[in-house]
Amino acid sequence: MPEGDTIFRTARTLSRALVGKTVTRFHSEYAQLASANDQHPFTGQIITKVEARGKYLLMHFADPKDSTSERAGSERILATHMLMSGSWHIYRLGEPWQDSRANMRILIETADFVAVGFRIPVARLHTPQTLTRDKKIPQTERDVLSEDFDAKAAVERLQKHGREELGNALVRQDVLAGVGNVFKSEICFLERISPFRKVDTLTDTQIKKLVAAAQKLLAANVLEDSGDLVVTFSGKQRRTTHSADPGDSLWVYGRKGEPCRRCSTTIQRALQQPNARSTYWCPVCQPLSTATPQPVGQTANPPRDKKQKAPLE
Repeated sequence: MPEGDTIFRTARTLSRALVGKTVTRFHSEYAQLASANDQHPFTGQIITKVEARGKYLLMHFADPKDSTSERAGSERILATHMLMSGSWHIYRLGEPWQDSRANMRILIETADFVAVGFRIPVARLHTPQTLTRDKKIPQTERDVLSEDFDAKAAVERLQKHGREELGNALVRQDVLAGVGNVFKSEICFLERISPFRKVDTLTDTQIKKLVAAAQKLLAANVLEDSGDLVVTFSGKQRRTTHSADPGDSLWVYGRKGEPCRRCSTTIQRALQQPNARSTYWCPVCQPLSTATPQPVGQTANPPRDKKQKAPLE
């Protein structure tokens, strides 16, 4: 599933290509969007903003005939979530697509570019008023990559989930919008904390460092690398280590059975309940107990609390 960094970069690219442009063609395979387009065509409307909210991408449309004061009332907002398979691409007119037309779910065309949503499973239309009432779409102050992100409030929200395991609490979008399974595992490793620790066993300092690590890691993965150019199709290697080698880009995620980059202990993977999310960790660098991590090179398994034992695959 795309995480906050992917959605942020997607929104930035779409924004460069589309904001301020007039829609010349709109098509959707979804009945709700098609019906809305029939009743109030998107063609002729201006795309005023494209933004990321955690794992949601929001595209704002307004009627150019409306005055500034009226625009807020007529504005429509297309909210999409990629889940596991969806993606947005941007192409210049006539440029070959990198995916099949059979997978196209939403198409938005301007005089210069066409934005194509492939295999997007969640798409909803909002007004500014209904958007504020949608509890699944986070407000900007909860988005780790937003300029409005409130780190102090995030610490307090995390503390309120004291009886949850840390790995589960970190991916709650109402706590840290944008953090997913990859960053969850990497954040816990960097802070040397087991993702199976209950949040209320952590100190205030540890929780503050976890939130700071989330900000740092996601921000590092959205650094500008294309100036003000519109990159029509590209992939980006997610990186949490300092290595330039693509094979060494992550500390623990996706590395089950491989040696820890710190202590050479075998990295483990579990499906963390209750939602069976993939979690990776080093049992030595991240002991389940509150004791200090064992010295690098010591590979004995740390003691486990049977009630919090993680179900290994």
